[in-house]
Amino acid sequence: MIWQTLKSSYAFLCPWLKVRKDHVRLPSGLEMEDFYVVEANDWVNVIAITEDGKIIIEEQYRHGIQRVCFELPAGNVSEGETPLAAAKRELLEETGYAGGKWSFFCSSVPNASGMNTVCHTFLATGVRKTAEPKMAPSEDIRVHLLTKEEITELLLTDLIIEGVMQASLWRFITVNYGCKST
Repeated sequence: MIWQTLKSSYAFLCPWLKVRKDHVRLPSGLEMEDFYVVEANDWVNVIAITEDGKIIIEEQYRHGIQRVCFELPAGNVSEGETPLAAAKRELLEETGYAGGKWSFFCSSVPNASGMNTVCHTFLATGVRKTAEPKMAPSEDIRVHLLTKEEITELLLTDLIIEGVMQASLWRFITVNYGCKST
């Protein structure tokens, strides 16, 4: 089932994204000279729960789909950074929340057929506001503290639309609260 890579080159390069063009041979013998793979840093998501049991959700505009989205605190893992360190950094930068107890929750991939990126999701319980957010100039994030029922409603109405966030949140709700929705 494994494909053999006969040749690779980069069709596009920028600091945060690469597009690799592979010439591959499938086990059947079929050769494809132009199979493209998007290479990017791994991502992190944080399911952050405050000391009083609210889940932190962000609201921001996403130009790729040209709409405002509700999301988990999230971001890229920088070179040389561990996913856990990136998750803690992103939560603090975007929301001003920190502390609590942290654990790895799950991993998912946004598109296994054409991307090499893995999204690592962490669960942070008992977080508290320790600072004001320090967003990048391009970020305009509104922070919401929501209940499990409000999160479920956002999922059911596709207001949380990003697949890696949906997967993590549905798994969290199912594991922690059973299969019942609101």
